[in-house]
Amino acid sequence: MKATIWHNPRCSKSREALAILETTPGIDVEIVEYLKTPPSRADLAAAYARAGITPRDGLRKGEDIAKDLGLAKATDDAILDAMAQHPILIERPLVLTEKGVRLGRPPEKIREIL
Repeated sequence: MKATIWHNPRCSKSREALAILETTPGIDVEIVEYLKTPPSRADLAAAYARAGITPRDGLRKGEDIAKDLGLAKATDDAILDAMAQHPILIERPLVLTEKGVRLGRPPEKIREIL
């Protein structure tokens, strides 16, 4: 099975999720460092829809840029636009497989789609 992780190597939760993927037999891991290679707005929207969460659920609300842009009261469309422009706003890690998409908070949640 192929698993893609939108990964930030500086994030402990992201590193924990990657370790789960790398130690699970039969998983072919694709690592996308989303800060270097940001997903498109359409990819973000599709991933959140498959995960059954809203863009607000996938937003790093504590980031200064989120506060500066007033995203606490923004629409999902505005949040997606902001994430596409400022990928630091994307909560991590996000793992995508043929079985679904999970936000790895906590990292063990990704086991649901492995």
